[in-house]
Amino acid sequence: MSSAQKLFHKKGQNISFGWNDDQRSYVLIKMVREGIPYHDFSAVSSLSPFTLKEWASFLNVSTRTLERHREENKTFRQEQSERILSIYQLLNYGVSVFGYKEGFFDWLSAESIALGGVKPKDLLDTSIGINMVKDELGRLEHGILA
Repeated sequence: MSSAQKLFHKKGQNISFGWNDDQRSYVLIKMVREGIPYHDFSAVSSLSPFTLKEWASFLNVSTRTLERHREENKTFRQEQSERILSIYQLLNYGVSVFGYKEGFFDWLSAESIALGGVKPKDLLDTSIGINMVKDELGRLEHGILA
């Protein structure tokens, strides 16, 4: 069983968001280096409001490449694995901030004044964009509005 499978399936292990201590960070690094298998990506994507086409955009691949990963249960490359993990953490953080997933999912698809009129989900194709969305969620969590 890969590190990703162990971590995603381990009860009580919270990799979703928050502070990474050294031990947790090394586990996440190992998971990214080993690559996330399609099966685990599928579990993450099923928790999200995103289409296959949107995921392909986030991962900088074609939808056909994602389909091949599914057909062959391939493991994602390091860069893609890191993006999957980052989006997974962001999704869990957002649901925590909003208190319910529907509200967060609606927010992801709405233009944000604080993000320059861009929909938060349109920023998830880069690590900088993911950090911008995470920062905005932090401001919302603490009541700091744009």
